[in-house]
Amino acid sequence: MRQITIRLQPNEDLREGIERIAREHDIRAGCILSIVGGVKNANLRMAGSTPEAQTMWEWNEPLEIVSGTGTISPDGCHIHASFSRTDGSVIGGHLRQGCIVALTAEIVLLIFDDVRYARERDEETGFPELVAVSRQ
Repeated sequence: MRQITIRLQPNEDLREGIERIAREHDIRAGCILSIVGGVKNANLRMAGSTPEAQTMWEWNEPLEIVSGTGTISPDGCHIHASFSRTDGSVIGGHLRQGCIVALTAEIVLLIFDDVRYARERDEETGFPELVAVSRQ
């Protein structure tokens, strides 16, 4: 195992930044340990029972990133994030493109060298789901 700690700059897209770092470091299997910072807006997919039943929400206001977690694979990242509003209420969901960093986003990734994560379509859920493949 190894770690990568990065900081995204103002006006970078949070999800695109994480995916860029994953490509640049050729991450085959990893997880997000921490995301903290702030964004100018949030763009999230909410829970739904099928791919067709997904609800998308966008908040166009300054938000604090209070947590972030997920898995990283060459086939795609699955990232959830929580944000606090100025009144202290918290929103969260599946991170989509379009969440723009305000001042900073500090991200810590943990990389697993003995496994490769893949995503394969699951007939029951309709989503590409995580599959761990040994690299030995």
